[in-house]
Parts: sequence; structure tokens; C-alpha cells
Amino acid sequence: MFGSIDKNKGLLFVTHDLDHSIRLTTEKMRQEVEGLDENRLLNTPPEDLKNYLVDKYSITPITLLRDQWYADYQDAPVDVRHDRMRWIEDRSRPAMVAGERVEVRIPFEGESELFYTKANTFNMNPPSAVIEKNEVILRYDTPTDQPRDIRALVDHTLNEIEQHLGWQRGMIDAHNQSFPGAAEQAIRQRRERLLAQSKRAEALGIPIRRRADAPKTYSLPTVKRKAVPTLPPATTAQFKPEPVLAMELYEHILKVVQDMALVMERSPDAFKAMNEEALRQHFLVQLNGQFEGKATGETFNMSGKTDILLREGDRNVFIAECKFWKGPKAFSEAIDQLLGYATWRDGKFAILVFNRGTDTSTVLNGIDAVAKAHNSFKRTIAWPHESGFRYVFHANGDKTRELILTVLVFHVPD
Repeated sequence: MFGSIDKNKGLLFVTHDLDHSIRLTTEKMRQEVEGLDENRLLNTPPEDLKNYLVDKYSITPITLLRDQWYADYQDAPVDVRHDRMRWIEDRSRPAMVAGERVEVRIPFEGESELFYTKANTFNMNPPSAVIEKNEVILRYDTPTDQPRDIRALVDHTLNEIEQHLGWQRGMIDAHNQSFPGAAEQAIRQRRERLLAQSKRAEALGIPIRRRADAPKTYSLPTVKRKAVPTLPPATTAQFKPEPVLAMELYEHILKVVQDMALVMERSPDAFKAMNEEALRQHFLVQLNGQFEGKATGETFNMSGKTDILLREGDRNVFIAECKFWKGPKAFSEAIDQLLGYATWRDGKFAILVFNRGTDTSTVLNGIDAVAKAHNSFKRTIAWPHESGFRYVFHANGDKTRELILTVLVFHVPD
């Protein structure tokens, strides 16, 4: 990775340049993205691929676990040929006297290669130690007739090591903070390039044969993690672009729904006696006013019936369920019901929760707990809303097909 390192020599923070290693780490990530099978890359959810790359190429700084240190003492002959206070006839040969060896071992967390990596800030007198597995080892050989204050030596060396680790940490933190954006950009650029190539090849009308000698992978020295993660599962079958509902249109649909909820809040007497079906009709009226009568209720779709279904041509582009809050179990069943409707054409959903008589915080906490515990839950999307959440789920039986679910809670008067 860095070339040959004789770790037993003990000189720390001099072998490699951290800035150079960080740049190579980022380049290695880009090379991996470029070397992925094109269909696998296109069939893998970009967020999953980004998380894999972040997990693999983020750098874990070293933390000394000084509260777990321990020492080992043993009798050992000590070579004193370099002790100028002693009379020694021939200093070219070992001069052994009785003594003891003290080994102080300090466990650490992080990537051991960093002990051999120099930060942009450094000094010309680096510390020395032996690194074995996950321990820093400080060794002191002392003649029996000349005892030394080992603790002071240990504290001095550890302070020097901590100083170098501190210089590294600022550079590592900057890399880790910027890396997700770099990975996202690399994925997006190659996806866009591959999709554009696919369109040009299709327009050409001539079968395309991939070169047998096309490069697949690249290898560069990097700062590596101790455990290498695995790529998220994805098929290498021919990628076929699928129609999706634009986020701008999805947000517009949800705004229409929320505007209708404001009407409910401002005119509570008109809605206090309505059941789910009656409330749903009011949402449908507003949606059809915006989408030319294409929103329908109780429309069959796959394995069940859904409350609000927006169709564009032969595609279902938006599906929503309207449910009164009846507790966590019923809400979990609503998620199952919605996922049961999902086909590859359905990527964006909503559950409209009508709350009548239950404390709002209880409802919100219940929704969030149930969603995150669901078998198909993948992650939460940052979506600031005082009475709603947004999640990513995967389709039943296919973790590579992601579904966005927005949950909105509306207070319905008693």
C-alpha cells in the first residue's frame, strides 16, 4: 500500500506524506467508480453506493486509549557500550550488564498506518515507538545500578505522539467532511455519462460490442481502513431506464394536500364529523383541480386498493393512503399495504395520517419508531417539517428499488 515499512525501527510520522495519501485515497475512490461494471453501477441506488464508498475510503484517525495502558517488567541484560559514564575497553562490541526491560503498551483505535504518516505540520524530532496490531509499545532497557524515571519518559513520548496525531486530525476531519460530496459527484458524473452514451448508442441503431480488453479496475496506494466493506447488492443485468416522478411535481402534490389541510384547520366545524372516505374526497377535488381529473380514489393497483392514485398515461406516478391514527400496529399495516401496491413504476408515496383526539407528539413519535423498525426501511431523508417525516424504503423483495415515503399528520377536530 505505502511500500515496504520496517515497523520495528520505531521512528514515527516520517515515512509517508498525509496530504499526498489523502489525495490518492480520493483518486482511488474515483477509479473504483469508473471501474465498476456499468450495469451494476446504474442498478445500484446512488445513495447506497455513496455510503459504501464513504465507509471504505473515510479515514479513521488514531485515538490513544491511555486509560487502558499497562506495563510489563522483566529481567534482561542491557548493552551499555554507549554509556560514556562507564569505562569500557572496547565500545565496538556489546557490553552487557544486569538490568531490566520495561514495556508500556497503550491500545489505540484507528488506522495504524497513520503512525508512519507525516501531517503538513511537523517537527524535526519525531517520537519513536513500536506499533504491533492495535498497541503502541514503548520499551526501556535500564541497568540495575542506574534506575531511571520511566513514567516521565513515557509521558513525554506520549505527549509527542499526541501532538503529531493532533496535527493529522485536522487534515483527516477535512477529508472525511468533504468526501461524501466527492463520492456523490463521481457517481453522478459517471451515471450521467453512461446514460448519455446509452441514448447515443440507441440512436445509432447498430449493436454495440464492448471491448474485451477494456480496463475494469485500477490500483493506487491509499490510506486504507482496517475492514473493507462490500459493495451493496445489485444486478449486472442490462440497465433499463425507468420513468420517475420528478421531485418538483412530488413536492407540488404534497403542497396541494397540505393546503387542503389548512382549510380543514381554519373551518373545523365543516370537517369534524367526516370519516376517512369523506376527507379523502376533499383531497381528491383539490388534486383533480391541479391535475386535470387524473386523481382517483379506490383505484385497483397491483395487490390491493389505494386511497389516492395519480396516473399519467399508463403509469401510476403518486400513491397515497389516508388513515386515522389508530396506534403503531395499524400504521405499520398501512406501510405494508402501501408497499404491496408498489410496482417498478411507483417510486413516491405518502401516508396522510388524520389525528383526532391523540396527543400530537405521541403520534409523531409512534410514526417515526414504526417506520424505522420496518423490514423495508433504508434511511431517513432530511426534510424539515413540524408534523411530518420523509423516509426511503425498498420495494418488497428488491433492495435496489427505492421508494420515497412522506408521512404527514393532520389534526382533525372532534
